[in-house]
Amino acid sequence: MPENLTPKQKQVLDFILERVHTVGSPPTIREIAQHFDFSSTGSPRVHLKALARKGYLRLNPQISRGIEVLARAIGIPIVGRVKAGGLELAVEDVEDYLDLSRVFPREENMFALRVKGDSMVGLGIMDGDLAIVQRQPSAEEGEIVVALIGEEATVKRFFKEPRGVRLEPANPAYAPIVSKDAIIVGKVIGLVRGYGTVKVIG
Repeated sequence: MPENLTPKQKQVLDFILERVHTVGSPPTIREIAQHFDFSSTGSPRVHLKALARKGYLRLNPQISRGIEVLARAIGIPIVGRVKAGGLELAVEDVEDYLDLSRVFPREENMFALRVKGDSMVGLGIMDGDLAIVQRQPSAEEGEIVVALIGEEATVKRFFKEPRGVRLEPANPAYAPIVSKDAIIVGKVIGLVRGYGTVKVIG
């Protein structure tokens, strides 16, 4: 679930996103009330105000379809650091949101991480790129992953080893990392570079 939303708030947000995607415009407050069988327009107003307060929407009460969807609602979170454990991202780790809705559907277990260093240049992954990551605890042989070694996140190719895993760079200047303590955070499924150039991986 998107950060700090109640189940009903998420349902209302999902309905708005669906309408924007399929019809091209947001629903009116009355249409939201009808869709959810609310007895009045008061209930959707409460949920809309909460969604606006939490940064998912901007409301313009002067027009009937005065609901603007903000990047946080449709975007992939850009995180400054990655932690082990679970599939949830801590709210304080999110630096911004990246709207890639035309390329990737918004998945709640996706995030973007800034690549640091040149250890993967052989596969076209450059310093400063944003790696789009599908958060998952395992990977297949040869897939590009984000892994945690202690507190440090690294982007490497994944291989299984008798002693744990081998995290293989794509630059001969760097040695592979073999570790039994490495934690797979997710699989890299795309890259964003510069002015929004998107490369899909896999």
